[in-house]
Amino acid sequence: MTVHLLAGGGTAGHVNPLLAVADRLRERDPGAEVLVLGTAEGLEARLVPSRGYELLTIAKVPFPRRPNGAAVRFPKRFWESVSDVRAIIAERGVDVVVGFGGYVSTPAYLAARRLGVPIAIHEANAKPGLANRLGSRWAETVGVAFGGTPLRHAEVVGMPLRREIAELDRTARRRAAAEFFGLDPDRPVLLATGGSLGARRINRTMVDSAETVTGAGWQVLHITGANSEVSDPDVPDYRLLEYADRMDLALSVADFAVSRAGAATVCELTALGIPSVLVPYPVGNGEQRFNAAEAVEAGGALLVDDAAFTSDFVRTTLLPLLAAPHRVADMSAAAASVGRRDGTERMVGLVDAALGAGAAGASRGA
Repeated sequence: MTVHLLAGGGTAGHVNPLLAVADRLRERDPGAEVLVLGTAEGLEARLVPSRGYELLTIAKVPFPRRPNGAAVRFPKRFWESVSDVRAIIAERGVDVVVGFGGYVSTPAYLAARRLGVPIAIHEANAKPGLANRLGSRWAETVGVAFGGTPLRHAEVVGMPLRREIAELDRTARRRAAAEFFGLDPDRPVLLATGGSLGARRINRTMVDSAETVTGAGWQVLHITGANSEVSDPDVPDYRLLEYADRMDLALSVADFAVSRAGAATVCELTALGIPSVLVPYPVGNGEQRFNAAEAVEAGGALLVDDAAFTSDFVRTTLLPLLAAPHRVADMSAAAASVGRRDGTERMVGLVDAALGAGAAGASRGA
């Protein structure tokens, strides 16, 4: 029986591809053991147990960004985390560590390296995080979602997607999806989403442009995310929701999208051939601009800065595009040309390759 330790968490960007790989490993071999390493504070604390996997937690030890008390305590706390993971690997007989980035991945990579356990890595963002930049030095295999991601030995596998997205037949589901959201399946739909935490600029601009967009003949499905500061504009053909637990249906009915450029979002849109306007998150290391690059270069998406996504942009740039069906169709084809639906299978293949390389190395060392 193969024992897999999947390390990652904190945000949906780490947890969702981890769970997609976990599901495929379990489906393929019900006898395999799939363990997940995370923290008690991250999103994984809720999502992993609810999916039926055992969550093993270690302390959250973020890398210090400035010289302070946390920086002084960091080395001791970090190496305690590495020791904790070493104990887990030894006690549970882990055969391979699969890392997805985040706080817990670096201790997992170091512990696996010290114990001679093979490592497979998946990096979701075009601009990789610190944990995976470090872990790629020792990993047997490295899968990335976007071409050009600067990691050693990187192989483009795409994003591990939930089965309901990877196998989605949008045409077959469109009518049921439209009925679910109270929309007309025979009229075009613009999907606007502010992400799980809410994107203030997208939410504000879309609500302010409600009558403009619907007046042009488009329906709007607007999913604001949590902590939204906007109210329903109460405009016909405009559906405003805080949260949609059936994003597969939202994507089924979407003819065009306005969204942040998170890695998972970009990969889902391109996998399904949905053209988009992408508005990168303006804070942080700029990773969302890199995530959008492939789709933009192919012609499947437009990139607009957060500050520039205004009602004027909607009126002068977005509406003329939406009014040209041939342009929307061309963008859809371009998005699909860089999309990948088989990221889960490809990443599982790299896990198998890492196991094989680890076994070969152990045999040579025997």
